[in-house]
Amino acid sequence: MLFEIIFLIGLSFYFIQLVIFTIGAGKKYHKIPEDKYPSATVIVAARNEENNIHDCLQSLDNLIYPNGKLEIIIMNDHSTDSTGAIIESFIKDKSKFRCIVPHESIGSLKGKTNALANAIKMSHGEIILTTDADCIVSHDWAKTHASYYQDNVGFVGGFTTQQDQNSFAGMQAIDFVYLLTVAAGSINLGKPLSCIGNNMSYRKSVYNEVGGYEGLSFSVTEDFNLLMAIHDLKKNKIIYPLDVGALVTSKACPDWKTLYWQKKRWGVGGMKSDLIGYSVMAWGYIVHGAMLLLPFFFSMAGLYFSIFKICVDYFFVRPVFYKLNLRMKFSHFIAFEIYFIIYVLVLPFIVLLNRKVKWKGRTF
Repeated sequence: MLFEIIFLIGLSFYFIQLVIFTIGAGKKYHKIPEDKYPSATVIVAARNEENNIHDCLQSLDNLIYPNGKLEIIIMNDHSTDSTGAIIESFIKDKSKFRCIVPHESIGSLKGKTNALANAIKMSHGEIILTTDADCIVSHDWAKTHASYYQDNVGFVGGFTTQQDQNSFAGMQAIDFVYLLTVAAGSINLGKPLSCIGNNMSYRKSVYNEVGGYEGLSFSVTEDFNLLMAIHDLKKNKIIYPLDVGALVTSKACPDWKTLYWQKKRWGVGGMKSDLIGYSVMAWGYIVHGAMLLLPFFFSMAGLYFSIFKICVDYFFVRPVFYKLNLRMKFSHFIAFEIYFIIYVLVLPFIVLLNRKVKWKGRTF
């Protein structure tokens, strides 16, 4: 009986959270006309991305934006493969592109964060848009972000999905949409919990006001670090519209080892969450822990609760997939539910025991 009570309490709070996030994620925002779009700089930090960078560059070259208002900076972050040669060959006759190797170390910054800081320092755009070298952006991506920059807006987030050729990639795609719907819902209700650096933008003036990346403590999740610094200013609106025009598609982690390090990096970064962030994680932990313990209690009530929880997750992410014009295979969703239980329960122990992170051939 105690098991059922704990499960029911946890599930109730879990359900309430997802309802709140759904309301927040669905919030609408006014857009400015195209002739009011600010100048923009797109920045991509690339390190050893020879298998991905060409597709990324092609999608960036296809961006639609007012003439003379867009520049694209590709930071070749000391790649040891053919990434640099591919970039140089692609951009040689394209004036809006620049390729830069970040030779300057800004403050105590390392790796990708140092590359981004170098690029921002050299940028001319009023707004900065960032994505990753393994991503493909929609042709309306930059203009969709820009359209939300009313005078009081300092930060705009966007949704990212992943290529889902199989169940392993498909479960990651659903995980991305799930987590970003939580991010959008919380941000739009005034309480940022997370964001993703491969699809976000911010005013350069606001970035400078927080002191830039060099003014923040180092983090392996530099995107979340910057988000919270902008939030702490309490001067600018931070919004996360659910808009298919701002959609980015990334490549899923190819194997469990790569996925492990991605999740661990996010988990280490997530340790900087506040009480609300930890409470959201706690209710998820209780619910998933109860589902894992269900076979040991042989509880019919617990079984019904588990089925209800799976249905809640489905109807949380399914409408977002629909609004983003994405498909969601049911087999991928089932794989996600199994994967979700495992990493929610295991990740805290992994992070608490060791905070070492391997990322792009470097150890942090």
